[in-house]
Formats: sequence, C-alpha cells, structure tokens
Amino acid sequence: MKRRPQLGLKMQDQLLSLLIVLTVCAASLGAANVHGICTPKDLKGLTGFKAGIRLDTSGRLEKWVGLKCCEWEGISCNNATGRVAEIRLPGFISTSDFVYQSEMKGWLSPSITLLSSLEVIDLGGLMNLAGTIPPSIGFRLPKLRKLYLYGNQISGMLPESIGKLWQLEELLLYENKLSGSLPSSLGNLSNLNSMILYSNQLSGTVPNSFTNLTGLVHLDLHNNSFIGAIPEKIGQLHNMKELDLSNNFLGGRIPLSITNVTAISVLYLDTNNLEGEIPSPSRLDQMPSLSFLRLQNNQLTGEISPNFSYLISLQRVSLAHNRLKGEIPSSLGALSALTELYLDDNQLSGIIPKSMGQLSQLLVLSMSNNMIRGPLPQEMSSLYNLQIINLSFNEINFSSIPQWLLRLPSLSRIYMAGCGIQGEIPESLKIMPSPIQELDLSVNHLTGNLSSWLGTLTQLYLLNLSRNSLVSDVPESITQLNALGVLDLHSNKLTGNIGQVFKMEQRFPQGPLTYIDLSDNRFTEGIEQIGIGAQCGVQFLNLSNNFFPWRLPTTIRMCTSLQSLDLSNNNLGFNLPDALANLSLLEVLKLQRNHFTGSIPKGFLKLSKLRELNLSDNLLVGQIPDGKPLTDFPESSFSGNRGLCGKPLNPCML
Repeated sequence: MKRRPQLGLKMQDQLLSLLIVLTVCAASLGAANVHGICTPKDLKGLTGFKAGIRLDTSGRLEKWVGLKCCEWEGISCNNATGRVAEIRLPGFISTSDFVYQSEMKGWLSPSITLLSSLEVIDLGGLMNLAGTIPPSIGFRLPKLRKLYLYGNQISGMLPESIGKLWQLEELLLYENKLSGSLPSSLGNLSNLNSMILYSNQLSGTVPNSFTNLTGLVHLDLHNNSFIGAIPEKIGQLHNMKELDLSNNFLGGRIPLSITNVTAISVLYLDTNNLEGEIPSPSRLDQMPSLSFLRLQNNQLTGEISPNFSYLISLQRVSLAHNRLKGEIPSSLGALSALTELYLDDNQLSGIIPKSMGQLSQLLVLSMSNNMIRGPLPQEMSSLYNLQIINLSFNEINFSSIPQWLLRLPSLSRIYMAGCGIQGEIPESLKIMPSPIQELDLSVNHLTGNLSSWLGTLTQLYLLNLSRNSLVSDVPESITQLNALGVLDLHSNKLTGNIGQVFKMEQRFPQGPLTYIDLSDNRFTEGIEQIGIGAQCGVQFLNLSNNFFPWRLPTTIRMCTSLQSLDLSNNNLGFNLPDALANLSLLEVLKLQRNHFTGSIPKGFLKLSKLRELNLSDNLLVGQIPDGKPLTDFPESSFSGNRGLCGKPLNPCML
C-alpha cells in the first residue's frame, strides 16, 4: 500500500518530461518559423520542384536560395507549425504599375507531394509547365483545399487518388492536355465547390458520382470529348450556379431533373448530340435564377413549351440549329429581362406573336432559316432597344421592309436575305436613327441601280446585295465607305468599272476591306486597280464570271493578305505574272477558263499554303515546275492547256 504513491510520483515525472519535450519541440518549430527556416522535408520538396524548372521568366525561382523557404517569393507557411502551407506562383503577375504574363518551362516534379501540409497550389497560367499530376497526390496532400494548374501543358490522366483530397474546394485544371476518363472518386469530394476542366482531351462519360457533389457551385467540362448521357440525377446539385458541358459528344435526352437545380444561373449544353424535347419548368420556383441558356447545335426536337415563361430571369437564350417545330409561344413575351433570342435553323412555323413587342430589353432577335410567315406584328415597333434583327430565309415574303422597322432608334444590323423583298433598295436606310452597320438583303428581288446615296452609309461594315437583279455601275460614292469590311454584290447584272472599290478611303493601315465578291456580273474594267489603291488588306477576292480583258496587273503583289483569289471565267490573257508568287498566304487560286499564255512561273513553288489550284482551260505551255505544292494537285488543275507537260500530266518530250 505504501508503494502506490511512489508509482504515482514516477508516472507524474514521466508526464512532466514528455510535456517539456513537446514544449521544446513546439518552441523550436515556432523559432524556426520566426526565422523562416524550412523543415527538411519541405525544403526537399521545394528544391525538387525548382530543379524541374529550366526556365522561369519571372525570376522568382532564382531567389529561392538558403534554408529560409518561408521567406521565398510565392511561399507561405503556417505560423504555428512552420510547415509550408501555400505555393502561389501564378503566370499572371500583378504589380502596382502593370500586369504581365510570365512563363515556366519544365516539369511538375512529384517532389511537390513531400509538402504534406500544403493547402494551396497555384501554378496556373504558366503556359509551358508540363508533366503529370503526381499519382500519390491524394495520399500525400490531405490538407489541400485549392489546386490550380490551369493554362499549362499538363498531360496524362487525373489520378484516382485525387478523390482522397477530402478538403479540396477548388479544382482548376482547364486548358491543359489532360486525357482519359474522369475518375469516379471525384464524387467523394464533398467540400468541392468549383471543378473547372474545360479545354483538355478528356473522354469517357461524366461519372454518375458527380451527383453526390451537392456543394458544387461551378462545373465546367466544355471543349473535351465526353460521350454518353448527362447523369440522370443531376437535379440533386441544388447549389449549382454554373454548368457548362458544351462542345462535347454527349447524347441522349436532357434529364428532366435538371429543372430542380434551383440555383442555376448559367446553363450551357450546346454543341453536343443531345436529343428529345427540352425540359421546361412546371412552376415559377424551378430555375428562377436561370439567366443564360445555350442549347444550340444539338438534335433537340419537339416544340418550345409555353412554360418557358416561368424562366423569369432569362437574358440570353439560344435554341438555334436544332429540329424544333411548331409556333413560337406567345408566352415568351413575358420574359421581361430577355436581351438576346436565337432561334435560327429550326423548323419553326406560324407568325411572330404580337407579344414579342413586350420584350422591351431585347437587343438581338435572330430566327433565320425557319418557316415563319409574315407579316411582322406592328407591336414590334415598341422594341426601342433592338440592335440586330435576322429574319433571313423564312416565308415572310415582304413586298418591302416595313417603314416602322427602319425607324427603330437602336437598330443598326439588318439581315433579311431571302425574304421576298421587291423594288429598289429603300432610300430610308440613309436616315435611320442609328447609322446602319450591317445590311444583308441578298437573295431577294431587288431591282434598279446601286444609288449614289449608298456612299452616305459611312458606318457600314457589311453590305450584301448578292443574288438580286441590280443593274448599273458601282457608284463613285462607294469610295466614302471607309468602314466597309465585307462587300458582296455577286450574281447581279452590274456593269462597268470596279476600280472605285479599290479606291475606298481608309481608316486603318491597308484598309478595312477584307472580303470582296463581285463575281457573276458584267464588269469589264478596273481590274488594273488591284494593289494600287488603299485596299491592300483583302483576304478574299472573287471576280470570276465577268468580262475583264487584258492582263492581270503585277501590282497584285501588294495584296499580301490574300488567301483566296478567283479570277476564273474572264478574258484575261498574257503571261501569268511572277507577282502571284509574292502572295505567300494564298490557299485558293482559281484562274481557269481565261487566255493566259506562257509557262507557269517557278515562283509558284513558294506558295506553300496552297490547297486548291485551278489553271485549266488556258493557253499555258512548257513544263509544270517540279515540286510541292504543284505536284500535289490532280490533272484537272492543269487540263485543257495543250502545251503543258510534266507531273501530274504526261512527261515532257525531250
């Protein structure tokens, strides 16, 4: 009985000794942290990471010297433990004066997993950081909350162990070269609120386990190669605000449960192979915050449900390029926040409902390539904010553009191709409240002249009057269109001189005009102005099927931006100018059915980007220059020139 107190005293001494040891250790760790000195394990992990980098344009890593890693740039340590808690070396560096993009070349070393107390890894946007995500990351970094490796060259698969990062909140791996399937273990990350993996090479299905991520706010998998169906229980993700699965190969139906994602504000499912009807809410409390909806470029069928009106927050909607049919529901007029509506390329029919006039915030109305009938409801004259209207290729059959439409105060872009418009180009276009910027009246029944008042449309960027019955010369006033970038007058009955097209005043170096199509007319003069005027930035030039005589001017060498040149079916003759070899960006060259003589210039071998060539039915002679790209083209590119020989035609006679 007397020995028990002695045993108790001995135990107390042992506990006291242990407490002293722990206190000394804690003090030493604190002292180490005060002096910024790394633990050996952390130091090894950081120096191993640095060793994998052969170039750092920011100069941050070259300052990583000595033992005081807690003082190194981009490193933060836990004050209590002295362990490295954060690595923040993003590519974008912001200072008080400017923001610039830095770069790291090298490999992501597995030694980074030695930093077992890491909570944040930010190596995003370094452009050329390569390697793989360490397979052991989930076992070695249990405290990791944020993993940013976006905007690099990281490859390989996401390791299965990533599902062990129980505390992970943000996973940002977009714009890399990751491949393979997503591990189902990602569904274990109950604290995850952001998973952003877009623009990789990921494949397989979207794991059903993702529906367990009830805390997820932002999921972005767009621009990958995912297949299969959208998980049926996706409606369980009640906190999801942004979901982007666009630009994949997803199929099947859109799950009806998606209407239960009550917090959703952004939903992008476009450019997949989705089919079936579009799920719509059955009451106002379903998807009440949905503002941006993109479902275009799928195979969706059925009608647009009247219940779309329950999506009261909708601002931008695209249902274009599907197989939707039926009439546009009048209930859409209740979407008071709507600013953009795209219904192009479906099988919609009927008339535009009068309720469209209630969409007071509408900026864009685009419903081309449907079977919509006219007339337009007068109520649309209340769309004071409308900037763009596209009704092309419907069954509207205007006799003329409604005058009230041309008086809308904000309208500046009008697309009414194939709408049955007759008569002359409406002169009221020149007095529109908002200067017209883009005008497409192609494939109509317009007649009369190209009037000189067209030169007053000085804000015009696009003018498409092709496939009408317009006559006369191109007016001199067209030279005043110094903002014009696209000019398409093909397939009319225009005559005379085109020289003024190349004499337009310029606002920008080389001129703004990049696209010119004057083909299938009756022009006879002005080709000699190519390369002389201010418009030397043209990329697409089509003057085919006219009556241009004489030679192709050598000044064409000044048009170094040309990518496509079509002068076929004219009366051009003389030798092919060597100047064409100066057009190093040329991809398409069509000179067939003219009267060109002489040999093919050897300089054509410099046209390395050429993918389409037609010199047939001319009077060319001699050997075809031997070499790429000329030898890659078929016989048809050179046929009809009796004097030509050499590959791909018959060999030349010695």
